[in-house]
Amino acid sequence: MAKKVIGQLKLQVKAGQANPSPPVGPALGQRGINIMQFCKDFNAKTADMEPGSPVPVVITYYQDKSFSLELKTSPASWYLKKAAGLKPVGKRNRAKGSVKPGREVAGSVTVAQIRQIAEAKMKDLNAVDIEGAMQIIVGSAKSCGIEVKG
Repeated sequence: MAKKVIGQLKLQVKAGQANPSPPVGPALGQRGINIMQFCKDFNAKTADMEPGSPVPVVITYYQDKSFSLELKTSPASWYLKKAAGLKPVGKRNRAKGSVKPGREVAGSVTVAQIRQIAEAKMKDLNAVDIEGAMQIIVGSAKSCGIEVKG
């Protein structure tokens, strides 16, 4: 007999750095999910990814208090900021794009870098081929204030 699904939870956690502190702990705890088991499973699955990269995860939790993880690829904006070489700023130590996208340029990426990002994100994008995926990534670059050269 199949397990009865109670619900799904979407979180974005840094690869290899899941721990029971907020925001992960409270989000899982109020749904009755074993926090330490999630942290162990997530860190094991993201061990081969770049440490500290944000990883969206969809947690499906069941009536018997078990759960399953579905990992997505890091956001396109994270790949773009990394490729453009934008430095982390502010108290949260995150790279920022342009304050005025379309008017000010925060950085630039090449078409080859766009292709690499599109290939990495292809499984999570709603695109038929790599060219369509590249167009989606170019749109994300424009909205971050990152110029595409070449």
